[in-house]
Amino acid sequence: MSDKKKTVVVFDYGFGNVRSAERALAHVGADVEITRDFDTAMNADGLLVPGVGAFSACMDGLKKARGEWIIGRRLAGGRPVMGICVGMQILFERGIEHGVETEGLDEWPGTVGPLKADVVPHMGWNTVEAPDGSQLFAGLDADARYYFVHSYAAHDWSLEVTNAKIRAPKVTWATHGERFVAAVENGALWATQFHPEKSGDAGAQLLTNWIETL
Repeated sequence: MSDKKKTVVVFDYGFGNVRSAERALAHVGADVEITRDFDTAMNADGLLVPGVGAFSACMDGLKKARGEWIIGRRLAGGRPVMGICVGMQILFERGIEHGVETEGLDEWPGTVGPLKADVVPHMGWNTVEAPDGSQLFAGLDADARYYFVHSYAAHDWSLEVTNAKIRAPKVTWATHGERFVAAVENGALWATQFHPEKSGDAGAQLLTNWIETL
């Protein structure tokens, strides 16, 4: 195994906790750069797409920075991309907020909609239900807790893989009022609804697991 640090770009399109993500990735040994530069983002070992705020605003910001094109090109070439929070939500087909529908990146089918719970936003620590064989949650206990801040989520997973040569995605779930998608591992595209960069030791292990796949 090479001792060379893996390079990770935290994509800076105006809608993410870029500094906290940078610190968390550097803490687990990555060579991190915050940028929206096209060539740098394309050539990094990993691209991390954070996101906070409204689905529609994040999509607008991403498009202005040509982020949707960078993500698509990287994934077409099997180059790793990881989305966090709204950076995960925009990977779905669409988002609905306050009755307004916005097209997402359509990497996965499905709609991100309001979280139906007595207390919204879902803010704080929660456990998840990770599938057997998960690389993202390798080495993490079932009772590990992760930090969530969100009012919207994907409630269903409908992507089916019919080609036996393609590994089926691994979907992790969490519950707050109702079950929702908490993380996805889908080839080169991974994502979490929670914030690993704010999830202490468990989040650091999760980011380490991602970096080790780059």
